[in-house]
Amino acid sequence: MATNDLVSKTADICNIQDIEEARAIIKPYARETPLIQSMFLSRNVTKGNVFLKMENMQLTGSFKFRGANNKINHLTAEQRERGIVTASAGNHAQGVALTAKILGIDATVVMPEEAPLAKQQATAGYGANVVLHGETFNDARLYMEQLAEEKGLTIVHPYDDREVMAGQGTIGLEILDKIWNVDTVIVPVGGGGLISGVATALKSFNPSIHIIGVQSENVHGMDASYELGEITSHHDDFTLADGTDVAIPGNLTFPVVQNLVDEFVLVTEDEIAMAMTDLMQRAKIVTEGAGALPTAALISGKVDPKWLEGKNIVALVSGGNVDLTRVSGIIDHLFKPADTSKGVVG
Repeated sequence: MATNDLVSKTADICNIQDIEEARAIIKPYARETPLIQSMFLSRNVTKGNVFLKMENMQLTGSFKFRGANNKINHLTAEQRERGIVTASAGNHAQGVALTAKILGIDATVVMPEEAPLAKQQATAGYGANVVLHGETFNDARLYMEQLAEEKGLTIVHPYDDREVMAGQGTIGLEILDKIWNVDTVIVPVGGGGLISGVATALKSFNPSIHIIGVQSENVHGMDASYELGEITSHHDDFTLADGTDVAIPGNLTFPVVQNLVDEFVLVTEDEIAMAMTDLMQRAKIVTEGAGALPTAALISGKVDPKWLEGKNIVALVSGGNVDLTRVSGIIDHLFKPADTSKGVVG
């Protein structure tokens, strides 16, 4: 089946009209983030032209502001009046909290107990009521649903929602504005909201654009589901990419990913850590683990060169909300005093 047919197949979930509408809605609020070329990734790693889409410079430090803002702006007056609730490891939490503050809506955010402290503090700083519950995102999600039922709150789902996907898809339109002839786009994946929206935007314009999803070897529910052909769970251990620490993909996002994403790459925790330090050292970009996943896929050599050599490549830096203590720990781990020559330096 041709890719355009596949775009049509998922149009009832999210389509290009939804994304264009989202772009108009969020324009007064969201930033159009830079797209910059990485000479190191271009010349030394891929032999192609690698551009970094800098969503770490979005409001709240993450792409999540786009989807949250679009969704909340679609709510009815009655839904807003009841107050809203969400679950998030931190980035969607901040997008919801800031949008709620701008629009004057009461927001409750359920976060896993081990959510990074910087993300907890930022979310509370935007005025949301932060509730810590459970060890994993799934624990927090279930409690979100419980609170919504008990208190009559309106759920703003972090990824499994048409308007959220459409909001994230505006990134795809911005990529095309700058590089209409992009060949390969590499996207971090958790629950699938980001890659679903971006894939819909890109494939609607050019079905031949090769879209690669990246997850951690430790947590890759979407990849496991993609390989199995049905939704399943995967969560082995902690991951530095806490923004993608989602064991089970969405019921809406999965079929979009299944139809429009071309392949997945899994990376190790050390590869994520090295990508974070490379981005800091080479490109002067501070990113969280999830934001470094596409770069990790590139520097690990796990992407087939046929999608890279001589190609126009975009790697999404999805967010920059990382605890400085985590950065310090990564540097200590990778660059021990007795072995300072290791790693990518210079």
